[in-house]
Amino acid sequence: MKLSILLFIALLSASTAFADAEVYIISPQDGDTVSSPFEVRFGLRGMGVAPAGVEVENTGHHHLLIDMDTLPPMDAPLPKSEHLLHFGGGQTETTLSLGPGKHTLQLLLGDYSHVPFNPPLLSEKIRITVTE
Repeated sequence: MKLSILLFIALLSASTAFADAEVYIISPQDGDTVSSPFEVRFGLRGMGVAPAGVEVENTGHHHLLIDMDTLPPMDAPLPKSEHLLHFGGGQTETTLSLGPGKHTLQLLLGDYSHVPFNPPLLSEKIRITVTE
């Protein structure tokens, strides 16, 4: 019951992003070829980063979408999966191990309760190739 109430409150109070805010992937760059494991660095302009669960105005935390053709719902807490990684500790980089081949990466900023901002702060999708 408590979780349902928190979900309901989160849906009613979607955080609003600054109009000039931007989330982006610093590295790798679109079109890069990398060997696994590799580092992914996150960028955020116009807002700050804070851990999940910490409600501070104009802040959020990163979620990395890996090989996702369809975006998750933008009006509910983001589900955690092997294709949607949460960085609720406020991390701004990670090391990924992906199999050889072509992959896509995209960042989505979530508020303190993992709900995307309104409007969503979504990076451009980059395409990389992973070698063995």
